[in-house]
Amino acid sequence: MTLNDVLILAAVLVLLAILVPALVVGSRRRGRSTRPVEPPMPSGGGTGVLDRSGEATTLPAQRPPRATAEPQVEQPGVEELGAAVAPTIERPESARGRMVRLRARLARSNSSLGQGLLGLLTRDRIDAATWDEVEDTLLLADIGAGPAGEIVEGLQRQVAVLGTRDQDTVRALLRAQLIEAVDPTMDRALAVQPHLADDGTFRPAVVLVVGVNGTGKTTTVGKLARVLVAEDKDVLLGAADTFRAAAADQLQTWGQRVGVPTIRSDREGADPASVAYDAVKAGIEVEADVVLIDTAGRLQNKVGLMDELGKVKRVVEKHGPVDEVLLVLDATTGQNGMQQAKVFSEVVDVTGIVLTKLDGTAKGGIVVAVQRALGVPVKLVGLGEGPDDLAPFEPEAFVDALLR
Repeated sequence: MTLNDVLILAAVLVLLAILVPALVVGSRRRGRSTRPVEPPMPSGGGTGVLDRSGEATTLPAQRPPRATAEPQVEQPGVEELGAAVAPTIERPESARGRMVRLRARLARSNSSLGQGLLGLLTRDRIDAATWDEVEDTLLLADIGAGPAGEIVEGLQRQVAVLGTRDQDTVRALLRAQLIEAVDPTMDRALAVQPHLADDGTFRPAVVLVVGVNGTGKTTTVGKLARVLVAEDKDVLLGAADTFRAAAADQLQTWGQRVGVPTIRSDREGADPASVAYDAVKAGIEVEADVVLIDTAGRLQNKVGLMDELGKVKRVVEKHGPVDEVLLVLDATTGQNGMQQAKVFSEVVDVTGIVLTKLDGTAKGGIVVAVQRALGVPVKLVGLGEGPDDLAPFEPEAFVDALLR
């Protein structure tokens, strides 16, 4: 090897000694800013991750993917983030005066009753056939044979004495008869005041809501919660309808809209009596004013299901008496609804009636019939599908709507 070859080799070695460390350091620096290589996706459909042993595990497919390398931005603080995602709590409007506000709907749906009666009673000549038509009109409105006969007799006497066909006078006579039939003397106040138990401990008012399938029971519970929240009541919901998969979710959604908690079971088909018991227990612990318990819909002729409903009430009463048992009836069911009402009243001692779908029927007379059959008042009426379309029943406003 010549001297020149030796010098060239030495120069190459020196150059390598300088460049190689620099290349290694540069590679490490560049490696810090690169995105780690994702492990392969397992065949199970989840997101692949590596545990400490280096083996692949599977997380649920809905887990969000890792973030890619993006420019860093300032993140909102915890308080700001909480404010951004916090649900909006609705403030329901007062229930007072709803019956008057919603009277137009009722008037439209029941105009055949009021206007039909007025048309008959203002004829130039009222004979026996006319009175039969008046009674038939009342019967078609599901007012019941007994009350219909009483109204006709009362009108016959008054019309004979006054000898008038003036529409305003006849309207006043008919109004008075209908109001008497609806009975404004019945106590329609809801028993929703908390009180002290015999041992001196705080106890919320307990309201049990019952009825057959399809009457709008769960929706009624949700709407009633809104009525009570509007009155500044602290409300707690009990989802004791454990057989219908969506019932607890539906009730919880109603509650969340107005900031009301729901006690429910995570297991479909759980014992409804246990859920109801836990709801009242929770209401006592948090000192809620009212506990509303939704129960599963059941046919009145199913003995086993009706016995189970009786069990729910008995178990709840281990905490103390149930303050209110509300039976939800579909106003369109007519006399079938009457049979339902009688059976439910025998099993759980109904204290009040909620009539739903009253805005969609001309059979407003069911108010009179069901009160006569059970001896308990209609306390609430559903006059629409809106969240605040549940109204305390007001006899005079109801009759005025019929005659509008």
